Amino acid sequence: MKKITIIIPCYNEQESIPIFYTESTQVLKALNYDYELIFVNDGSKDQTLITLRQLSAEDPHVVYLSFSRNFGKESAMLAGFHTATGDFVTIMDADLQDPPSLLPEMLKILEKGEYDSVATRRFSREGEPVIRSWFARKFYQLINKISEADIVDGARDFRLMKKEMVQAILAMNEYNRFSKGIFGWIGFRTYWLSYKNVERVAGETKWNFWKLFKYAVDGIINFSQTPLSIASWFGISMTFFSFVALLVIIARRLVFGDPVVGWASTVCIMIFIGGLQLFCLGIMGQYIAKIYMEAKHRPHYIISETNKSDIDVIH
Repeated sequence: MKKITIIIPCYNEQESIPIFYTESTQVLKALNYDYELIFVNDGSKDQTLITLRQLSAEDPHVVYLSFSRNFGKESAMLAGFHTATGDFVTIMDADLQDPPSLLPEMLKILEKGEYDSVATRRFSREGEPVIRSWFARKFYQLINKISEADIVDGARDFRLMKKEMVQAILAMNEYNRFSKGIFGWIGFRTYWLSYKNVERVAGETKWNFWKLFKYAVDGIINFSQTPLSIASWFGISMTFFSFVALLVIIARRLVFGDPVVGWASTVCIMIFIGGLQLFCLGIMGQYIAKIYMEAKHRPHYIISETNKSDIDVIH
């Protein structure tokens, strides 16, 4: 019998987990598949871990991994991939914004053999702040233009994949991870399934505007060299304009016999050039910081507790 693995990253989701467990197991039991639920506690500060202990004691299909601290959703997903044993693997949020009811349709598509994964995307952003939605759409447009990562607007982490695709994801062992970009970069045949935006069933979102902005910047830096190219073109352009300005000053001195006056304009130019240089250094600094983190070879996560004895606690 084939097996389905569901990976559920959790951070302060004590209210959502019981609801998610009930709905997902109802769907899974109706399918002719074995299954496992891998809950990854990403350093939660509420009763998430206690809830997962109780579920795992009641249901042998439940596996939980508890991090020693908060390592982030990317690390939680990676830990789930390392632990998954299913023929089909998917990532789902505990807040039920990824509807378990879509799983039967996703499985049917994969079983036909034409596709390697079924990815989901929201065709609407109802209930989301207007400004946040606008920035999200612009981000998808930008990253698709400047990188090789094929990311569809409204794409979710919720996708059902064959184990061959999961193995390809694990082969990309970089420390600075951006899974949406990784999914697109590795290729494979993907079917996009659209659905209407769903509100959280409980709790509050952990993603504020600033966290989303930093996540977007990480995605661009991880999958594109365009910011470095922009810095280079800034330097070339400013060198050209400086040369032209120098010629104008020399010509004015020779023709009119008066030096260029005005300290205010000089100060403005110096501030502008200095700011531009710092901006370009900041771009290069972001890339150097990524290299620095990769060179350290630190583990992606550390597991402090689990109900599976054969799991590598440091990875």
